[in-house]
Amino acid sequence: MIEVTKMDSQKVLINENMIEIVEETPDTIITMFTGRKVIVKESRQEIQNLVKLNLK
Repeated sequence: MIEVTKMDSQKVLINENMIEIVEETPDTIITMFTGRKVIVKESRQEIQNLVKLNLK
């Protein structure tokens, strides 16, 4: 699980194995395999780094 910050400053944990797409449009949108979308404050690069760190 990785911790991200939603636009309302609420911290949430998401299962990085369920992430299908991460886009910056300019907000960062995480699309899950279920179709659910989460808009977060972290950049696409930050999300990538969190996932990489969690895999170690």
